[in-house]
Amino acid sequence: MSKELAKTYDPKGLEDRLYQKWVDNGYFHAKVNPDKKPFTIVMPPPNVTGQLHMGHALDNTMQDILIRYKRMQGYEALWQPGTDHAAIATEVKVTNMLKEKGIDKHEIGRDAFMKYAWEWKEEYGSRIINQLKKLGASADWERERFTMDEGCSEAVEEVFVKLYKKGWIYKGSRIINWCPVCQTSLSDAEVEHEDQDGFFWHINYPVVGEEGRFVEIATTRPETLLGDTAVAVNPTDERYTDIVGKMLKLPLTDREIPVIADEYVDKEFGTGCVKITPAHDPNDFEVGKRHNLAEINILNDDATINELGGKYAGMDRYEARKAMVKDLDELGLLVKVVPHSHAVGTHDRCHTTVEPMVKPQWFVKMSDMAKASIKALEDGELTFVPERFDKTYLHWLENIKDWCISRQLWWGHRIPAYYCDDCGEMVVNKGGAPEKCPKCGCTHFKQDEDSLDTWFSSALWPFSTLGWPHNTPEMNYFYPTDVLVTGYDIIFFWVIRMVFSGLEQTGKAPFHHVLIHGLVRDSQGRKMSKSLGNGIDPLEVIDKYGADALRLTLMTGNAPGNDMRFYWERVESSRNFANKIWNASRFIMMNLEKAEVPQDMPADQLTQADKWILSKVNSLAKDVTENMDKFELGIAVQKVYDFIWEEFCDWYIEMVKPRLYNDEDTTKAAALWTLKTVLGNALKLLHPFMPFVTEEIFCTLNPQEESIMISAWPEYTGSWNFEADETAVETIKEAVRAIRNVRTGMNVPPSKKAKVYVVSENEAVRNIFENGKVFFATLGYASEVLIQANKAGIADDAVSAVIHEAVIYMPFAELVDIEKEIERLKKEEQRLTKELARVNGMLSNEKFVSKAPAAKIEEEKGKLAKYTDMMAQVKERLAQLCK
Repeated sequence: MSKELAKTYDPKGLEDRLYQKWVDNGYFHAKVNPDKKPFTIVMPPPNVTGQLHMGHALDNTMQDILIRYKRMQGYEALWQPGTDHAAIATEVKVTNMLKEKGIDKHEIGRDAFMKYAWEWKEEYGSRIINQLKKLGASADWERERFTMDEGCSEAVEEVFVKLYKKGWIYKGSRIINWCPVCQTSLSDAEVEHEDQDGFFWHINYPVVGEEGRFVEIATTRPETLLGDTAVAVNPTDERYTDIVGKMLKLPLTDREIPVIADEYVDKEFGTGCVKITPAHDPNDFEVGKRHNLAEINILNDDATINELGGKYAGMDRYEARKAMVKDLDELGLLVKVVPHSHAVGTHDRCHTTVEPMVKPQWFVKMSDMAKASIKALEDGELTFVPERFDKTYLHWLENIKDWCISRQLWWGHRIPAYYCDDCGEMVVNKGGAPEKCPKCGCTHFKQDEDSLDTWFSSALWPFSTLGWPHNTPEMNYFYPTDVLVTGYDIIFFWVIRMVFSGLEQTGKAPFHHVLIHGLVRDSQGRKMSKSLGNGIDPLEVIDKYGADALRLTLMTGNAPGNDMRFYWERVESSRNFANKIWNASRFIMMNLEKAEVPQDMPADQLTQADKWILSKVNSLAKDVTENMDKFELGIAVQKVYDFIWEEFCDWYIEMVKPRLYNDEDTTKAAALWTLKTVLGNALKLLHPFMPFVTEEIFCTLNPQEESIMISAWPEYTGSWNFEADETAVETIKEAVRAIRNVRTGMNVPPSKKAKVYVVSENEAVRNIFENGKVFFATLGYASEVLIQANKAGIADDAVSAVIHEAVIYMPFAELVDIEKEIERLKKEEQRLTKELARVNGMLSNEKFVSKAPAAKIEEEKGKLAKYTDMMAQVKERLAQLCK
């Protein structure tokens, strides 16, 4: 064999080299191939601003495992990669970069800003892609896409115009989430609700014309009082029946507002009277619509009070709150202030408290598309793994509101709506401004300043990346995609939007399966975050232990939908596993060099051990394939791990060593053929999980093979089903384990050989042990193996171990040098006598007991119990030996 494995496994030396080999040979590239079945995964596009974190590492490792598995199974496997323009995140980065250069984005204007943004994207946008390559991601980089490339941008315009013409996209004034720092609207999915400590301010609103009569309301946001247009009570609340229809003097203003009756009010909560601020609360907005109330917006975009706020105009919302509470108190209208913890909406990007605000924005009507998305799940066109996430999906769709899609940002897809300069007519048009105004014939237009929510373009990702809206060969062949892999924290954001977009634009759900994984938490179970400083950089792990070790760690114990904890010790053990395979492979290859190994080996030339391990790897291929098809990746890799470490390395290699070292052994060729064959298959089953180490070993073991990546996935074969031989070897293994347990329990060193008797009345069992005698010398440290039907000739003091249908005996005198053991035990007896005297002395000393800390006393009591137990064992052993 010309090529050799290096003495030690060094991932740094081989991972970059092998990755480059795969890229150079085009193994990741998928083509439209009518002779093959397609298998497609679309990569959730990471943000161009992003860098690899553990969530990305887990998500992309799982996708890579599935794509490598299907590629080996003979599918035309496409893993479609790309990045997302990440509107808010990128705009913030570019704005900050310009600030550092002393440039104000508003002074340079939109076009100049966009030029800087594209330059930033070109410089930093590929960083996360290069990091994914370090992980071993075998995505089709030749097809890499970006959500603002020409093709994706065309798809966005196409969808916008189609939905607008259908009446499903409209512009209207509705209540939206507004971020005062980023100064843009947000969708509900971008608002995180966190519990914050606040207050309920109880305020009296005077009843007009009834001196001394008040209505008491309680609010967590007193500053919004300036926008109140009513106070609501429940129509069945007898306390307030007489007040409905009356007017109240709105404190701190010169306005009067009505008392209205609406079932929205909970009689049991607070005072039963609720201030209604339609422009600043989503529930109040709906109440306002029912009662034709005015919508008074009292905030500027930066959350300062606007000109409608009278003396408070220009103040920040919280500054105004303090001033208004002080004024209410001075007017005698502040009843009380009660501490109150409640959920507050914050922007998931900048963590600013979001303000609900009525603003003219663009919306997508959701009711019809939501119904179609629910039907896709009910009809089985779409399935979640695990199934419990059906509920999350359905809950969100059943409660969906119209989607606010406009953002007050420059970086992103600009809304294709144009306003006539002369008459103000609005035209929605694909491919730029219309030639002339359909109303007045004018040829000058101004485009809408807003851009689209980032999720609008990523909702089209599974088909826009394949060339839609054009009827491309890729679209016809690779769509719908097979599986989407994503975290449970993103179901609403993205999965649902892709489903309704796919169904509406293509008539098909964009993927058959959604495989949901959990979060990677730290070793204490906490979510990794910047604020806690407990994030672990996957690149640091790769640098220290290699990508294979990180990938195996992320998949060990991994179950769909469940969170996992990251332990450095686990990465070390994954690296040790790679070392184990490496060293075992080197041992096998060194022996292969010494003999000619045939291409094939007839079954009648194989020994029982050979058939056992072949049968085992055969069943493994079947089991792992079943697990992979059910997306049980953690179970699959555990089976491969256990097989390689235990069955193959710890048992089979040890079993065949005597045959390899004996030049006269006629079964040596069969042993070598079996070693090479089983190692090759085990490496293939491990390859999707640990691509680098398996590639290096496989191609060294099989120089004629180009790459393990394009080799065939092992399939179960009836000709390797050796059930009887499996049973036989498992029986021998059970006996060896029993022998080892006895010897360990008696502290017998491996160098001390002993005679082994196997007693069984069952002839078939005796035959198994006759055929397996050779294993006992190496595995059971036997000097001689005697197999018999009864106990004849076995000394009474022989140590025994019972296994299924047989008893193993070992002469006591051969295991232990009795004189030496008595001498050792007597020394131990003397030591324990001293220890017991010391502990008893301390515990019977009143001074010690009264002054020592409780923990110290407990510690000494624990020692007393331990030494007493040890002494009893030593005395019992001595009594046996002295007989």
